Amino acid sequence: MKRTFVLLLLSVSALAQQSASTAKERWLLTADFYGSTRYFRLDMDRHDAAHVTGSFSGTALTGSLDGGHLVLHGKDPDGSTTEIDATLTGESLTGKIGGVNPGEPPLSFAFKAEVVKPLAKGTPKTHEFTPTVFYRQFSPFYKPVLTVKPGDTIHTTTVDAGGTDGQNIKRIAGGNPQTGPFYIEGAQPGDTLVVHINRLKLNRDTAGSDDQLVQSALSPGLAIKTRDNNKSIQWKLDLEGMTATPEPVGEHLKELKIPLHPMLGCVAVATSPSSAPPPTGDSGNFGGNLDFNEIAEGATVYLPVMNPGALLYFGDGHALQGDGELNGNALETSMDVTLTVDLIQDKRLNFPRVETEKQVIALGYSGYLDDAFKDATSNMANWLMSDYKLTPSEVAQFLGVAAQYRVTEVADRNSGVALKVEKSVLKNLR
Repeated sequence: MKRTFVLLLLSVSALAQQSASTAKERWLLTADFYGSTRYFRLDMDRHDAAHVTGSFSGTALTGSLDGGHLVLHGKDPDGSTTEIDATLTGESLTGKIGGVNPGEPPLSFAFKAEVVKPLAKGTPKTHEFTPTVFYRQFSPFYKPVLTVKPGDTIHTTTVDAGGTDGQNIKRIAGGNPQTGPFYIEGAQPGDTLVVHINRLKLNRDTAGSDDQLVQSALSPGLAIKTRDNNKSIQWKLDLEGMTATPEPVGEHLKELKIPLHPMLGCVAVATSPSSAPPPTGDSGNFGGNLDFNEIAEGATVYLPVMNPGALLYFGDGHALQGDGELNGNALETSMDVTLTVDLIQDKRLNFPRVETEKQVIALGYSGYLDDAFKDATSNMANWLMSDYKLTPSEVAQFLGVAAQYRVTEVADRNSGVALKVEKSVLKNLR
């Protein structure tokens, strides 16, 4: 059994092409892995009672189904093995998974599984939701605040990063409190959640920031010059003219009226239940505190689903943020949010992606900026190879002339980089 067997996000290899008479099924396995819940995927083709094939964690399986008794087994080139012994009752499977990685003790644990069904078509609805609680972790353990279907629209509100709402009422302690989680029907691990941001409306005329620069942006000389900077800065928002001015105004900023560009700092799905939930100031393959200023009206965010229902969170509104969020705070404010959720079944992402009217954008986040740069490049390369069928050589040729990089975040634990490609260039790819 492969080492990736114990991971939540699994690379599932494509099955060999089967005849039209086979019954292809996708199953979601929920396993009790030494007291921790983990989700896995099993692809299975039933040819006849004596011949069943499938794929689990990238391992090709063969076996049989006799009177409801399912037996599957597989072996990888490295010698690792996988064994499934289960009972099939209708559309449910229960049993055990076992296997061996070379040089390691055998593994075995119980699971239950259900067939993943195609999405049911219905009339999209708009949900008016008023939040009464906000959360400070991207956790799979919180009860969903609302269940919606793919194609539905949610209209709701967020508090600012300090926990204050549109009426300037403190609702919760700071740290990027989130609205959600929202349960999306039909979403399963291995799918992609699609979040269309339709409208971001500022709902108060103030925003908070400060006059410090984050340490990662400071040279030694600039660190000395700014060492006494420690003030919180209030910004006045002109909601009609859509500009912002600091208050009180410094002598050389008296004429400053900078155009606003509302954005969501956080868009995320819940992380795996097998690990401790990250705080809402963190980022990763689940999305999270991305602080990318192009996650604004008209943008679409793509996130890998890690739990049934996806469990969507969002918040940390900014009236405006420069690249990198150099102050550590960037015109933090509350807002009204309208977004539409959708789902791409059977498409797995390794890391979040963004699409705007004119560009596709691959994100990368890591503790070091150069690693975030690499992650963004890998993210885009995978996108080009999977959706545009480019070869590795063609990817290198293309990115060498088409890539545009932005530093999105340097203020938090993870630095962020966005790799952008113009759609006008992509449309010329075959």
